[in-house]
Amino acid sequence: MIERISGLDTLKNLKILSLGRNYIRTFSGLEAIGGHLEQLWISYNMIEKIKGVSALKALKVLYMGNNLVKDWSEFSRLQEIPNLEELLFINNPICENLDTESWRNQAIRRLPNLKKLDAIPIV
Repeated sequence: MIERISGLDTLKNLKILSLGRNYIRTFSGLEAIGGHLEQLWISYNMIEKIKGVSALKALKVLYMGNNLVKDWSEFSRLQEIPNLEELLFINNPICENLDTESWRNQAIRRLPNLKKLDAIPIV
């Protein structure tokens, strides 16, 4: 039932944060751990806007399937995460009107450093 992210300031060694199946709408509140957080599991929330991910400098893995992202302009904000290698984004509205191959091609073109998309390695 979490609606917003807060109180993470003292977690200086946190590498993996799981916030799936909540009511989170934004990435706000992650700034204090953005320099060392390597994995963020935030699937099954209510995220529509990806603003604020630039604070996640150390993030390598982002699981955010089953959210509400519907615009490519929002998806492109993921380019602000310099070390992102693995992304799970399945079941966001942006994926619904495309076949799997078209979705993957467009996503990979926008995020050329990805090594894995929706649990499938990129070759």
